[in-house]
Amino acid sequence: MSNPFRKFFDNRLNPKVGAETTGQTSENHDPLHLAACALLLELAYADDEFSTAEREHIHAVLMRHFALDFDTANELMELAERQRRDSVDIFQFANLVRASYDIGQKTVLAEIMWGLILTDGEIGRHESYILRKIANLLDLEPGYLSRARTAAAAKIAKA
Repeated sequence: MSNPFRKFFDNRLNPKVGAETTGQTSENHDPLHLAACALLLELAYADDEFSTAEREHIHAVLMRHFALDFDTANELMELAERQRRDSVDIFQFANLVRASYDIGQKTVLAEIMWGLILTDGEIGRHESYILRKIANLLDLEPGYLSRARTAAAAKIAKA
């Protein structure tokens, strides 16, 4: 028996749909990569300013964690941005990540999110709220989120 919810999310996160509607062609990106990137972009826009440093942080993360080249990471960001902008909320992205990532992968994602927030040197009220909302949707307990924040701050201090 087919799962209608999974089919819905697979169709929503299929990059070919976006390519067909814009007339652009793209490689077939992993829906999980799109979902994770969309969550990062949602967080980056939380303070109404998507800075160059935040863009570079997300781009570097995509290249490092998903083993993408420079242009493919740019393409993934553009695709995820369209998906994020066209979606009603972030639930579809968070739900796909929650269902597919184990606790270790979710914790790494939370650390990346904290690194993104700390990139500009201050934690905005909306950034903190969105991060807690995403963590809740991912079923990450506060202790994991706290450890992720500590790890991200330590990495930034070393840099």
